[in-house]
Amino acid sequence: MAARFVNLDRQTAMFLPCDLRDWVPEDHLVHFILDAVEQIPTAHFQVNDRGTGSEQYPPTMMLALLIYCYATGRFGSRTIEAATHSDVAVRYLCANFHPDHSSICEFRAVNGAAFRAAFVSVLQLAQQLRLTKVGAVSVDGTKIQANASKHAAVSYQRAGEMIEQLELEVKELMERAEQAEANEAKETLDIPAELVRREKRVAALKQAREVIEQRAKEMAVAQQEEYKAKQAKRQAQREAGQKPRGPEPTLPRETPDPKAQYNFTDPESRIMKAGNGQHFEQAYNAQAAVDEHMLIVGERISVAPNDKEELAPTVAAISPVVAGEVRSVLVDSGFYSEAAVGVVERTPEGATGVIVYAAVEKHSHHKTVADLLPQPGLAAPGPEASAREVMAHCLKTEPGKTLYKLRKQTVEPVFGIIKEVMGFRRFLLRGRAKAGLEWTLVCVSYNLKRMFTLKNLVAAA
Repeated sequence: MAARFVNLDRQTAMFLPCDLRDWVPEDHLVHFILDAVEQIPTAHFQVNDRGTGSEQYPPTMMLALLIYCYATGRFGSRTIEAATHSDVAVRYLCANFHPDHSSICEFRAVNGAAFRAAFVSVLQLAQQLRLTKVGAVSVDGTKIQANASKHAAVSYQRAGEMIEQLELEVKELMERAEQAEANEAKETLDIPAELVRREKRVAALKQAREVIEQRAKEMAVAQQEEYKAKQAKRQAQREAGQKPRGPEPTLPRETPDPKAQYNFTDPESRIMKAGNGQHFEQAYNAQAAVDEHMLIVGERISVAPNDKEELAPTVAAISPVVAGEVRSVLVDSGFYSEAAVGVVERTPEGATGVIVYAAVEKHSHHKTVADLLPQPGLAAPGPEASAREVMAHCLKTEPGKTLYKLRKQTVEPVFGIIKEVMGFRRFLLRGRAKAGLEWTLVCVSYNLKRMFTLKNLVAAA
């Protein structure tokens, strides 16, 4: 018998169903996002209250459009506009309207306050659905590329060398102009244009050096208190007859590092190590605090190239909706410092009840036979033990090891989903404030995507 195939007829008119909703299943993600967005207050959205000009798209529709497209891996305003034509779920979300890319881009750029309110509202919804579990919170950071090339950056030292070179070229051009005028000869170069170009470049390089110098001064001021505290502690140890451990702290310098960078495209971004230190990127440090159900409960953007000073600010960024439920904070060794742990575990009023579990020792991923066997009781560190030794002992206990395992099961998969599943690896907006706005939008989109999955898991159980 001859093979039989479905007859494909593309010449006959093909009609959509009478109701577009017939093409969007009831259990589709878009329905969940629309229901969630309807509960977000609209007071924070920027709208034209005068009513002049063309009719505006409802803010809730625009927010739902951005959230759904970010959750499904579409970030550019032109890509989102195209989806309103080609994606059935997006057409349904927009009720067959098609916001143009400029409207989408402007809405995203001016509604940072609305996105922050949406982040809080989504967490409140998660609590109502009993999808949060905030006893232990894992904190980590990941590098997200800025909307700028690292090749558009210049170092402090190189900027000084280029200024000297350009000033010499300006002098040379002026001499050529004088010689041409004296000899009444025709100059082949457009000297006025060349002078203007070099003068603008010199002005930009001088501004770059000024910004780097200002950053160095601000960093030195910020590090002064830490330096004084370390010196006071070491002096107290000497007076008590103890030998201070570790190298002497260095006095913060206000002079810039010759390798300090300034980027002309996005001056607030920084050159950072990425890919486990294997390469450098022009990036921002995107921080997140994640609960045991892999929901993001706190988020912020940093320009620090590492996480050394990020523990306390990121814990402080945890939403008040869930902050009172936090009992443990789990971080890797990059976040640890005695001062940072002290800030998180104490307040001016006293203890908060929050305990920090930080890895302070490097361990091989390979488990020996001895590691797999039950460990004998560990001797508690003595009163002379340092804070680092106390922390290392805490993580060697069975409760400490069990709790710390949650970190790699929660926050690391979250960053993996954001980068690999959603595909968000580069900011589209420039500047720290706008990058922070976009990171908030990413976190809201991720949370709703995760809540949709958790709700289906609960319903299937």
